Amino acid sequence: MPACIPTHTADPNRPERAHPPHSPPPARPPRRLRIAGADLSAAVAVFLIALPLSLGIALATGAPLQAGLVAAAVGGIVAGRIGGSPLQVSGPAAGLTVVTADLIQQYGWRTTCAITVLAGLAQIGLGCLRVARGALAVSPAIVHGMLAGIGVTIAVAQVHIVLGGTPQSSVPDNLRALPAQLADVDPAAVAVSVLTLALLLLWPKLPGQAGRLLRKVPAALVAVTGATATAAAAGLVVAAVDLPSWRSHALAGLPEGPVLGLVAAVLTTTLVCSVQSLLGAVAVDKLVSRRPGPGHVPRSDLDRELLGQGTANIASGCLGGLPVAGVAVRSSANVHAGAVSRNSTMLHGVLVVVAALLMVPFLELIPLASLAALVMAVGIQMVSLHHIRTVTRHRETLVYAVTAVGVVFAGVLEGVALGIAVAVGVALHRLTRTRITHEEKEGVHHVHVRGQLTFLAVPRLSRALHLVPQGATGVVALDGSFMDHAAYEALHDWKNTHTARGGVVEITGRRPGVGVRIAEPAVLASSPPADGTDETGVPSDAGCRCRPWTAWRNHQCEPPLSAPDDDRSDHGSRDTGDRQGGHGGHGGRPNLSGTGTGSGVSTASGTGTGTDTDTDTDTDTDSVSGAGGPEASRTGTDLVRGLSTFQRSTAPLVRGELARLAREGQQPTQLFLTCADSRLVTSMITSSGPGDLFVVRNVGNLVPPPGEESGDDSVAAALEYAVEVLAVRSITVCGHSGCGAMQALLDPQPAGARTPLRRWLRHGLPSLERVRDRSRPWVRLAGRAPADTAEQLCLVNVVQQLEHLRAHESVARALKDGLLTLHGLYFHVGEAQAYLLTEAAGERVFDRVRAEDLAL
Repeated sequence: MPACIPTHTADPNRPERAHPPHSPPPARPPRRLRIAGADLSAAVAVFLIALPLSLGIALATGAPLQAGLVAAAVGGIVAGRIGGSPLQVSGPAAGLTVVTADLIQQYGWRTTCAITVLAGLAQIGLGCLRVARGALAVSPAIVHGMLAGIGVTIAVAQVHIVLGGTPQSSVPDNLRALPAQLADVDPAAVAVSVLTLALLLLWPKLPGQAGRLLRKVPAALVAVTGATATAAAAGLVVAAVDLPSWRSHALAGLPEGPVLGLVAAVLTTTLVCSVQSLLGAVAVDKLVSRRPGPGHVPRSDLDRELLGQGTANIASGCLGGLPVAGVAVRSSANVHAGAVSRNSTMLHGVLVVVAALLMVPFLELIPLASLAALVMAVGIQMVSLHHIRTVTRHRETLVYAVTAVGVVFAGVLEGVALGIAVAVGVALHRLTRTRITHEEKEGVHHVHVRGQLTFLAVPRLSRALHLVPQGATGVVALDGSFMDHAAYEALHDWKNTHTARGGVVEITGRRPGVGVRIAEPAVLASSPPADGTDETGVPSDAGCRCRPWTAWRNHQCEPPLSAPDDDRSDHGSRDTGDRQGGHGGHGGRPNLSGTGTGSGVSTASGTGTGTDTDTDTDTDTDSVSGAGGPEASRTGTDLVRGLSTFQRSTAPLVRGELARLAREGQQPTQLFLTCADSRLVTSMITSSGPGDLFVVRNVGNLVPPPGEESGDDSVAAALEYAVEVLAVRSITVCGHSGCGAMQALLDPQPAGARTPLRRWLRHGLPSLERVRDRSRPWVRLAGRAPADTAEQLCLVNVVQQLEHLRAHESVARALKDGLLTLHGLYFHVGEAQAYLLTEAAGERVFDRVRAEDLAL
């Protein structure tokens, strides 16, 4: 066939070429830089906070004041562009003040800049090695203790400037010089400082509607501006900011000093910058995930964040700037201001550059005492009472205190090293601290082991076990999640010896709800009684070969047919349990969020909705046994076993938190309204705990609209109580796949008596009409069409019930005041996938909630 003859017919519908066949396509128009309005307003807000803080931190370190502006600009532009956390704002951080001040005093400014460059190279190396997650292994008690120690050091040093003097090189020196400084106070500096602190404290507490508008202006900017204006108007003579010409700005030089000292300085700077930036990125992810409203911000890439921070430190050091790290105050302001991309961070850096070049005359009017007061307040806030309460609750107060004291009196690196050593010692102490007790109750000898059972506890375990007389019944309760080989061998050998001599042994606690009863051979040889109990009257588990309670898994056990089948059933059941209910990482410990169906207060509403009823299966009246039937007996046994497991395994872990909730009362932030379907475990879906959710469950997750005829007092009362008394910030309506209530709406209703269930389902008729109305755009799932009409009705029902919610007076009033947000959620039971309702191009879409979209 000749090459010029086409091998296919021409397509008449094919569009004609827009350009000659042998000419290149026309050049595409250049892409325009688009900055969202939310990013622009957030950048301005962050800039107004960063400007005074950057100058104050530079003043506190003893560096040239321009160095703070350089670090702020580089952190915004370079780290904002390259870093892995889109909304984290980087710049000179208060946590680096002590480190930088020590470096400047010991090596000079130019060598400090060189150390910053080397620390940046080290951060890039760590980022390339992808070890960012390893930095998060540092105990939070050490990090909080380090920040608290730095905060104390900053505050003590700035007190001297507030009083009109000059700070010393260390905390002990500052404390020794404080009496002399108090005897020589500068009244003008004190007045400016007091005014700055007063504005900082009072500005966020302005009342009323006007106060709400004024509070949008950052308190730091108001405090510094107000103090500067007052000092100028009153003619106070105080030391002010002195920005030398940029022509004389000192840049980085070759490092000079002992090699070991320089290496230690680089490691310290790298450690503090990296840990603070990575923890800040994780905190920003949490803030973004809790922020109401639509908008998707990617999760932080921690390895990329290290690369961005390292590049920023290299640039800042070369340009004569302070070390750069993620800053919590500016990052939280960026998130709360509504930023949606990294453009806000970069634009804030551009604004800092503009201010550094064009606003020098105005910056030189700021009193140094005002900046010192601002930085002192930041240092005091770094000693967080919330962090102290947290470490106290987790019994890590010693680690926190040693780290903080070490940082204050020895230095940051030394304090962190002390904290790590103490943390390791505490962990080893907890691992080896085992309490073993023995007591006799009604002829039964109880040996209770509290803590981890290691070889170090074997001598004490053996002494306690030998207190059990021969032939007696012994119960060994293991209250710990770890047992090493030596302890296992000791316990196993004693058990074999004791049972061989006619004794009875019961070992409990290795897995929640599991009791291993090892009896004498004569008892094992005998057949169990026909009533399902053993010779002691305790219900027997012989017919149930699966684990007595595995979180979130139904128990469907069949009696074994024969001994070989028993073995196969045991293995198969155990394997199935591992696949279905074991969750891989539980390690035998109780999952706290799986012990209930919700958190906070759960209410049922509507006729026939007062129980957690599965409406998706037809009720088989023949399978419901009477009060004394075997099915009721088995159900009662399951209930007792579950309660016993909770009291033994879970209650000790949650007792402290529940006691706190009992004292303080419930303070949930969300109202969660969902179906009464037994497969929906609200605490599992939302990863919530006690006190987090105010839960309302009913058949079909319906919200009857208000009105005398159509209303429902139960749901309305729950809404009123949640919104007006508990002041929840969000309400979520959660539907699910395979909803029996929605299927009942689709099925034709035979004529007959109006049962309570039928009367209740009338509240779902508007959803059914909405599905049948073809003029309305359908609610859809992202990525696929609804499986059938029933699933479409489940989706539409969530949207319809949200509209019913808005009709309630208390909800409408809270929405109008901006105090409440509404969310729609669809949970596909078979996929274990949550879909969140979003607005896309004017239509409602349920989009997937993916694991990578969630904050840590």
